[in-house]
This record gives sequence, C-alpha cells and structure tokens, in this order.
Amino acid sequence: MKRVVNIAKIFKEAEEWNIKQQVNMTPQERMEAARILRERFYGNKTISLRKWKKSINHISLKTS
Repeated sequence: MKRVVNIAKIFKEAEEWNIKQQVNMTPQERMEAARILRERFYGNKTISLRKWKKSINHISLKTS
C-alpha cells in the first residue's frame, strides 16, 4: 500500500483531506486497508468478522 503524508495547518483541512482520500479509494482498496490495520492490531491469526458471524450463526442454528 502506498503511503501518503499530508501536513495540515488546521483540523478542518486535515479532516477534509482524509475524507477526500477515502472517497477516492475503491471498495477493494478500503477493504485492503482495513485488513492491514486489523492484522497490525490483532495479528495474522484473527478470523474475519464475516467468518466469525457465519460461525456464530451456524452454532446458534445447531442449538435451536
């Protein structure tokens, strides 16, 4: 992922730049950024939220 740095003088300018960056990203780029951040924070062994929800739904359906 390409790193981009922006130095803003005021918070509003920084916020607008951040929103512009997010709007310009494709859905795949946003998903990749989320995956990278999740792995940095939780490590590589974590299960994705979608897989976790499917496993919870699968378990709750078995116990019903």
